[in-house]
Amino acid sequence: MAMQGSRPDNAISVAAAVMAVLAVLQGSSAEAQPSPGYYPSSMVRSTPFSQPYSILWGPQHQSVSPDQTALTLWLDQSSGSGFKSKRAYRNGYFGVSMKVQPGYTAGVNTAFYLSNTEVYPGYHDEIDIELLGTIPGEPYTLQTNVYVRGTGDAHPIVGREMRFHLWFDPTADYHHYAVLWNPDEIVFLVDDVPIRRYEKKVEATFPEREMWAYGSVWDASDWATDSGRYRADYRYQPFVSGFREFKVAGCEVGAPASCSPVPAGPGGGGGLSAQQMGAMRWAQQSSMVYNYCQDGSKDRSNYPEC
Repeated sequence: MAMQGSRPDNAISVAAAVMAVLAVLQGSSAEAQPSPGYYPSSMVRSTPFSQPYSILWGPQHQSVSPDQTALTLWLDQSSGSGFKSKRAYRNGYFGVSMKVQPGYTAGVNTAFYLSNTEVYPGYHDEIDIELLGTIPGEPYTLQTNVYVRGTGDAHPIVGREMRFHLWFDPTADYHHYAVLWNPDEIVFLVDDVPIRRYEKKVEATFPEREMWAYGSVWDASDWATDSGRYRADYRYQPFVSGFREFKVAGCEVGAPASCSPVPAGPGGGGGLSAQQMGAMRWAQQSSMVYNYCQDGSKDRSNYPEC
């Protein structure tokens, strides 16, 4: 009798479990990464690290694989490390796959960016992709930023930050992060999904001078994690970041006027397709946690593009 009486309860339990699984699957499907329909990374072949890049600083804190396809940088109490492209560009596609360290990484900044600060100190341009470290239980923050003609050197700094909590764990595997910088727009991409488009609406707010591509791991404790509340703790050193699939294509300084920028969309004439725009809306609605244009504490006169 006890066994007979337990069957309905078991049936109810199994049915409840099935319903729970279906709910999870439906929720996962709703949040699944949409196809952008266009994949700029597939148009640019990967190169060995030493072809486009060279060591910039911290040579004792980086290691290149024997076949030059992968680079490891690490930060400890003595130093971080960085690299720089050998050539300057006036536009282009700049991408790299990165993987960051799990656990306590507060204050650690794993960056891939364009800059000309060495040529225009105190008055430079910069386009940033930064994976900002965190504390256990909290997600990494992906920060994108644009500085134009010294806004990153000003006091106070005039930044154009947009931040995301990504739809995947950036510590679990490599993902491809890229900047596509053209004369009329900058597109930030993650696994070919556009997450941000920065248009040239006002000439004074758009970087037009030549820039180099950089990558680095460094201590940004003053601001990187919860505005500096959590700092790098070197009891957990070294903080290791991996880079691979180095992709660079564009018009170098000195290239003929006929050099064409890498198109941001399938039309080839500039701009994103409707499918790309839909993917970007999804990324921003599901993952964006900060937009400088929506920050009421900002001096709006500094941001005419908003």
